[in-house]
Amino acid sequence: MPASSSLKAVCLDLAGVLYQGPTALPGAREALATLRATGLPLRFVTNTSQRNRLQILNDLETLALDIHPSELFTAPQAAHDYLKHHSLTPYCLIHPNLKQEFAELETNQPNAVLLGDAGDKFDYDHLDKAFRLLQAGASLVAIGDNRYYQLDDGLHLDAGPFVHALEYASGKTAIITGKPSRTFFEQVLNSLGTPAEETLMVGDDIHGDVEGALHVGMQASLVQTGKYREGDENRIEGDFRVETDILTLAKRISDAL
Repeated sequence: MPASSSLKAVCLDLAGVLYQGPTALPGAREALATLRATGLPLRFVTNTSQRNRLQILNDLETLALDIHPSELFTAPQAAHDYLKHHSLTPYCLIHPNLKQEFAELETNQPNAVLLGDAGDKFDYDHLDKAFRLLQAGASLVAIGDNRYYQLDDGLHLDAGPFVHALEYASGKTAIITGKPSRTFFEQVLNSLGTPAEETLMVGDDIHGDVEGALHVGMQASLVQTGKYREGDENRIEGDFRVETDILTLAKRISDAL
């Protein structure tokens, strides 16, 4: 673990790091308390696109995970801000839980396709409509680029494979608003006011969390919980730590300060 002089803030993924489904992971509450006690500012960054921001905050409260709303950064909010900033009217292929987060945006005559974890809507008719809009000139905006996510019964397809399918078919390159987007990480870093090289990203996704953080110059640590699978640490190049779980990492950080 870096010396105290080289660590000024910590960013953590949520699902697979602090909780899994409706249950806090073992040691998660103690880990969070340990990190709070260090005095380091914390941010919680998630690509979750099946739960809206209010639902996530309610979930955290139910799990007794002490996280302030100002510390939470979500990929759907980043997507909303991007669409609004660029005055885009989206065709929303997203989970029903996210509809309220985009309700204020104009959706008639769409000039963009917004893709999240749409679940059962990832069928031919909906994807073909998205493809035809892209062929007509619409932009492709994706909440995240994750390959899969973890549930209690194992791994499930995330939105990333469908993003890449539409890229392949349309020739368009998706604008990713969540992890591993450089812009998303930079928004989090700006909120902290800390240099990338002195900020640690902790996650269970070797690509979205670890590789994305390394690409912007952050420190990174992979925890072997959630979607982690044996050998994930060998899938990318770069200097990062691997820890058994978030409590082990939190104690290591605390001991180094």
